[in-house]
Amino acid sequence: MDSILLGLNEVANLNVILAILLGALIGVTIGSIPGLEPAGVMAILLPLSFSMAPLAGVMLLVGVYGGAWYGGAIPAILMNTPGTPVAVLTTYDGYPMAQRGEGKRALSIAYTSSFVGGMISVTSLVLLAPVLAKVAQKFGSAEFAMLALLGMVFVVLAHRKHVPAAVIMLGFGLFLGSVGLDRSFNSQVFTFGQTWLLGGIPLVPVVIGLFAMSQAFVLLSKKGNDAHVTRLEGEGYFSGIVELLRNKMTVARSAFLGVIMGLLPGVGEFGSQFFSYTLAQKFSKDPDSFGKGNPAGLIASETSNNAVTASVMVPLLAFGIPADALMAMLLAVFMVHNYVPGPTLFAERPEFISGLYISLFMMNIFCFVYLTFATKWMVNLTRIRGRFIGAFILVLGFIGSYSQNYQVSDALIALFFAGVGYVLRKNDIPAIPIILGMVLGPVFLTRFRQSMGISEGDLTIFITRPISLVLLSITILSIVVYISSKVKERKSATAA
Repeated sequence: MDSILLGLNEVANLNVILAILLGALIGVTIGSIPGLEPAGVMAILLPLSFSMAPLAGVMLLVGVYGGAWYGGAIPAILMNTPGTPVAVLTTYDGYPMAQRGEGKRALSIAYTSSFVGGMISVTSLVLLAPVLAKVAQKFGSAEFAMLALLGMVFVVLAHRKHVPAAVIMLGFGLFLGSVGLDRSFNSQVFTFGQTWLLGGIPLVPVVIGLFAMSQAFVLLSKKGNDAHVTRLEGEGYFSGIVELLRNKMTVARSAFLGVIMGLLPGVGEFGSQFFSYTLAQKFSKDPDSFGKGNPAGLIASETSNNAVTASVMVPLLAFGIPADALMAMLLAVFMVHNYVPGPTLFAERPEFISGLYISLFMMNIFCFVYLTFATKWMVNLTRIRGRFIGAFILVLGFIGSYSQNYQVSDALIALFFAGVGYVLRKNDIPAIPIILGMVLGPVFLTRFRQSMGISEGDLTIFITRPISLVLLSITILSIVVYISSKVKERKSATAA
């Protein structure tokens, strides 16, 4: 009870409340504009969050992250164009409903499903994070090394169609993370005599370049008038509540899958959405109607992807291990304010943890209420031309990368990685492993060295400690399962 009161005291701050509202508002807006992604906007806002109070800075980014999944349903349903990458399955049944003149009903179902999924996700964070933090107290250097390795392997295997490319990008990220001054041996690593590289390659400009400025290049390269005219038809902005009550099992199953998938590094919204939609169709009495405007398909899609938004923070808070690139940005905010995620954070900063929980509940409530009443105006955002948005993002990207340390080199690094990100996007190569390599690589190397020092160079330390052995076994099993599935696919293709 005391921690709840402390959390309320943290949230009862004008700056925190404004950060929650502003982050959610920006997120919903970004999700409503086709072509924009929350990662890019979060990257631009990252330097700003460093100058804010810890809870306000975190909630500014989390608000963008969570709000975008709400807003992404608007263009997905009305235009058949996903506002965010995870809204792809929303188009399957949302757009056919809009074509039948049920656009308002489809949006109501999407908003209500997102709200329920988001609230369940925050509840899971409240229940699971402290428990896993207590488990993390038993972790030593060997366990953290294996956890970082497991996270990197999961991130690679999550890109099933691009695993070789993901491995290369992860390796590139590991290389970037190793640049700088190695304090263990007091030696320079891959600095090539450049003093500005002694501090390493900064994460923020890389993130801004890969996710924000590269997207700006994509938008600027589009030709012609890409603005859209959308129509909002139908009745009933509150009909979604009734529809969810009719599909209670679909809601519960999708929320559960979203929470579980959020705990697995690299899986996230895409995995939860795919499995939720597939199971909803399998257990439906009318599976043939999926993809033709079945509300259950829309519920499965929106509930599952929003059920990930808070549960994905569990590994970050409990172990200090980010599950994806967006959580890596949050980790940067934590570290700037000297808040080290892990068991000690729950013991030393209970007011911050409680304030974070309350803020997440508030963010979901605000997104739901705002969209329920403001959709008729939000629809106009889908008419903005992509080139205008691209130019605006490019300017903000330069400002954001420069303003962190006021160094021109940071802006040039962002520009370089904007080019890298543009090439990766054009060739459908994942960029997320680069960021995870930069973040998890140093964690793995540092913990691995510590383990070797403790065991005097004996590698069996990783199999003699139970938790470390379990994590290593899961890692090896995941690789074996992937290889065996690829072998079966090749055999079946050869036989065909």
